[in-house]
Parts: sequence; structure tokens; C-alpha cells
Amino acid sequence: MARSMMRVVVQDALGGPEVLRVAEVPRPEPLPTEVLVRVRAAGINPVDWKTRQGGGMAGVLGDPPFTLGWDVSGVVEEVGFGVTTLAPGDEVYGMPWFPRQAGGYAEFVTAPSRQFARKPGTLSHEEAAAVPLAALTAWQIIVDTARVTAGQRVLVHAAAGGVGHFAVQFARHLGARVVGTARGSRHEWLGRLGAEELVDYTERRFEDVVEDIDVVIDLLGEGHDATSTRSLKVLKKGGLLVAVPGGVAPEVRQAADAAGMRTSGFLVEPDGAALTAIAGLIDKGEVVVEVEEVFPLEEAARAHRKGEEGHTRGKLVLRVGA
Repeated sequence: MARSMMRVVVQDALGGPEVLRVAEVPRPEPLPTEVLVRVRAAGINPVDWKTRQGGGMAGVLGDPPFTLGWDVSGVVEEVGFGVTTLAPGDEVYGMPWFPRQAGGYAEFVTAPSRQFARKPGTLSHEEAAAVPLAALTAWQIIVDTARVTAGQRVLVHAAAGGVGHFAVQFARHLGARVVGTARGSRHEWLGRLGAEELVDYTERRFEDVVEDIDVVIDLLGEGHDATSTRSLKVLKKGGLLVAVPGGVAPEVRQAADAAGMRTSGFLVEPDGAALTAIAGLIDKGEVVVEVEEVFPLEEAARAHRKGEEGHTRGKLVLRVGA
């Protein structure tokens, strides 16, 4: 008999990690074109703890209670009417519904089938759950927004983070020359991923040692030591600054326009086709996934505390089911 209830991590109020608690709620049922996925692992992203506090996507989700989480990897349990691309038993991964609630910190999720893709066969569910939101962010910036080409110089801020370490690899895959900012302890690893130049931001200002950049991927934002404004100093005329957290500040856009540079804000979207392409690169060994630590579902609060400390190498993940 199908289970009628499931475990989830919910929050009844905005606040610190302590507002996260495990509860039992009714299991969802797939509508036509949807699949029900038994979640094996759920990725954790900065947008999760920002939303928990009242920032991030809290304005989209509305008032608590709600369940966080957009990155999932698991197994298709049921399919709704009309689904032809997936079947029960398929191992899948995805970033469903973003920025609306997906409820990834749970034993089951439902979403349109084409918001998922088959999981990379070379990855565990914990590794696969670390991929969707971060990798799709990097992919959609580099491939769809900046349209990076071979020979261009791409600067990735926060290169050692979840999005950053994928951005380094995707840009290098396209033949770009990658420059990254990260702590010195991450440089050897990022060099193996494909970064040609690395700047330890704890020791040097990147604008003092970097120049002639075609594309800047600002994963820190103007609110973080004016990173966007400082990035304009290293960008070529006609170059592109993509500012992710908070988008492009008006003063940054004005300064870029005056200097003949381009700017773009960005927010990731569900994209099953891109996840299929990314899985192909992972299974060929051309892209690797970094998971720093895996936590049981019951320790979501501890995982958030670790994430908020900063300096995570790659991603943090919740293990949901066996």
C-alpha cells in the first residue's frame, strides 16, 4: 500500500536555523504531466538560508509555514497522465518549480516531468543533489546569457563555491581562459578544474592584478565590498558583467553604460534539457561535482549553520532516504 504520509523539514516562522523542524505531512500526488519522485538527497543552497531568514525567495513563497529546498535527486515513484519521457524506477535529478516552492527537504516531491532529467549514472544521489541549482545557474549564465566562446577571458568571483566551481568548469569546457577569486587554500583544486589564474582575495585586490576580462560572473554582489563596481575596472569595453545576488545596482549599470560595458542581472530557471547536457559532461568525466559534507534530514538546521559560516568548498547536501 502506498504511503500516505511523509517526513519533511518545515518552518513555521522566519528566523535562524532553529526554526527548521521535521514534521509529517500528507504525501503529494502527481497531476497530469507531473511525476512523483521519492527523494534520496536534497541539495542546500545559499538561497535556502536567505529565504529561511526572510530574504531570498521568501517574497515568492509567502508567509510560513513552508518547506525549503529546490535541489533533489531520487527515483520516480509514479507518473501522472500524459508523461512519456519518464517511468517509475527512473533515477532523476532536478530543480523543480524554482522560484516557487518545491519542498525539496522532504521524502517526496511532485513537479512537471520535464523539469527533471535522468541522473548522471556516475554519481550517487548525494552527489547528484549537489548539481541542479548551482550547475544550472552557471550553465545558463555562461551558455545562454554571456554566450562564452573560446579564447575569451572569464572572471568568476567566489570560484570555489557551489555555482563557482561549475562556472569554472563550463567556461573552460568552452575554451575560455578562466580567472577566479578564492582563498589560497582552494587554488590547487581550482587549478585542476581549469582555472588558469587565481587571486587570493584575502591578500590582494583582484582589480590590482587582473585585466582584459570579457565576462565577469559576480557571485558575491555589489553589497559584498562593492564587487560589481570593482569588477568594471577589469572589464573590457563591450564586456559583460553578470551580477547574480541582488542583480545589477542602478549605479553599477550607469557606470557600465558610461564606459561602454554591458550588464545583466540573472535568476536561474528549471531546465531539464540543460540538466541532460550537464549529466553527459559529468558522465564523460569532463565536469566533476564537489560535496563538502552530507547531513541527515533531521540535521537540516546544523547544515544551514555550516553553510552560513561561508567558505564551503562545493556544496552541502541532505540525505533524505536510503
